[in-house]
Amino acid sequence: MKPVLALVGRPNVGKSTLFNRLTGTRDAIVADYAGLTRDRHYGSGKQSGREFIVIDTGGFEPDAAAHDIYREMAKQTRQAIAEADVVIFVLDAREGLSVQDHDIANELRRLGKPCVLAANKAEGMKDSGKLAEFYELGFGEVHAVSSAHGQGVRALLELALDMLPPPEEDEPDDDADAEQRPIRLAVAGRPNAGKSTLINAWLGEERLVAFDMPGTTRDAITVPMERNGQKFELIDTAGLRRKGKVFEAIEKFSVVKTLQAIESANVVLLLIDATQGVTDQDAHIAGFILEAGRAVVLAVNKWDALDAYQREQLQRQIENRLPFMKFASLHFISAKKRLGLAPVWQSIIQAHRAATRKMPTPLLTRLLLESVQFQAPKKSGMFRPKLRYAHQGGMNPPLIVIHGNSLEHVSDSYRRFLESRFRKEFDLVGTPLRIEFKTSDNPYADKKGGG
Repeated sequence: MKPVLALVGRPNVGKSTLFNRLTGTRDAIVADYAGLTRDRHYGSGKQSGREFIVIDTGGFEPDAAAHDIYREMAKQTRQAIAEADVVIFVLDAREGLSVQDHDIANELRRLGKPCVLAANKAEGMKDSGKLAEFYELGFGEVHAVSSAHGQGVRALLELALDMLPPPEEDEPDDDADAEQRPIRLAVAGRPNAGKSTLINAWLGEERLVAFDMPGTTRDAITVPMERNGQKFELIDTAGLRRKGKVFEAIEKFSVVKTLQAIESANVVLLLIDATQGVTDQDAHIAGFILEAGRAVVLAVNKWDALDAYQREQLQRQIENRLPFMKFASLHFISAKKRLGLAPVWQSIIQAHRAATRKMPTPLLTRLLLESVQFQAPKKSGMFRPKLRYAHQGGMNPPLIVIHGNSLEHVSDSYRRFLESRFRKEFDLVGTPLRIEFKTSDNPYADKKGGG
């Protein structure tokens, strides 16, 4: 599971600027969910090869008035703190310590999360005595940073990550081992899309080995299950709790849990509520699945609640709003009535096979050269790309590396053409496919009259 860092502080101390600096982009929002827009934004970052999730919160006012907008913001910030592994408490170095900062410090102490103090807007203030007053808060060392200029941000991040246990090393993927290993399956989707109903249907009708496997501090658990001899690990995003000898799924929503479940899954089942259509939240989750390179199956739940016209409209909506998911199998189901569930399982297994497909170099190269013969890449100015050979560069998702000359001039449309040929040949249904072009150095490039 990726560690989670939450940025907390009063309004206008520069949390969003720090968020953008940590995620390395101005629009690094992974999920900006309706109802949470005043407070929590989620993004991914990477430091020295270690990946993490950052939550940007709204201004925190713990003692906000009962009906005030800030009361809702405070509630959402508390949720972000609960989801976090480490809190970065952001202060304004120029304005100095405030009563509000003390209130937030008291709240953080009460919640008992590991905390790092970041005095922001501290450019040119490293030796200023003004920073000393922040020691009053009782959280130890104060780290001077400038989110706008990037000063001190890297050291702050390293300190925050050092407060966590080191990441577990991935076990080597032995082929024989990999085939025996359970398929890790996450069911993702918005609240009330029917994740709980679907999980309960599965757990009720499939043979289940019921025990808790180690989870995170946020109660994410995996449930082992078996179907037709194939073992699965169902990764919780709907909120599973143990009741006697069976598990009960309770629909509750944690963006962090959803993102982490997607990251750690082999296959993600994205559940869409037919009665609500494809929402921004669905598109955000789908985008994150694609970005994470996970195999995916799409299922539209509550299909039985729509008439013929509504069904046609929804199918168009899926084509228009999720065009980047064309490679995924699409199913129309009713979890409540247990209709259409068996084909979903077939697609989950098919997507997993596609994601871990082995593609021999001779076959890839032959297919590449046949594709070039059928349709050569267009010339770009003086250059015509020459594609020479291909090999597999990775699995889950499959990566095909193509070598040749002037490959930086290969157009997006030609990349899509090659992708469709590879997909068809290797039956890559349900998995993203990545193609990387590597241009060979021209030995004559620096010699006059060469090339």
